[in-house]
Amino acid sequence: MAIDALSTSVLANAQTTGNATRTRESPALTAAGVEKAVRQSSASQILQASAEVSIKAGDESQTLLFKSAISRINELLAPEFGDNALETAAANQDNSAQATADRILSISTGFYAAYAAQHQGEDQAQTLNNFVDVIRSGFEQGFNEAKDILQGLKVLDGDIASGIQSTWDLVQRGYNDFLTSQLNKLNSEVEPEAAT
Repeated sequence: MAIDALSTSVLANAQTTGNATRTRESPALTAAGVEKAVRQSSASQILQASAEVSIKAGDESQTLLFKSAISRINELLAPEFGDNALETAAANQDNSAQATADRILSISTGFYAAYAAQHQGEDQAQTLNNFVDVIRSGFEQGFNEAKDILQGLKVLDGDIASGIQSTWDLVQRGYNDFLTSQLNKLNSEVEPEAAT
């Protein structure tokens, strides 16, 4: 989009300089000018985006957390799905503390069946505890990285700090509930077998 707008601007400027100037310009020179303008514009856009992130981080801290996790995936998907495919999808999501915690819990606990399948023959309760330890550790590392970003932007206070803390609390409670629920399920499966 920025390249299209820049190209339009460069062409508009070229048209206002008169026919004599346009007839002397070569296509290569025009392309080089556009390329230089794009580079300058990109640098300017990076600085502007950084400033906007600092300003908006206060209003969209949960969005910042989510975007920091998907930025590299976005780059890899660009050839097939276009620029900012995940970013566009993420912009349409609920980024409240509850919704962010729900997504983290859903995605991470969703791997339990695959994890348990890789540990068949082992004590199921221990496998479950190990799984929750692994995903909890991963969450805590990612949380601390995102928190460091917000601290670096000097926006981790007030509502942002309480929102981040709320997400932390909700995820930790969710992991505890998942563990309890799964242990209860294991115990209910073992009890009928012991009675027979």
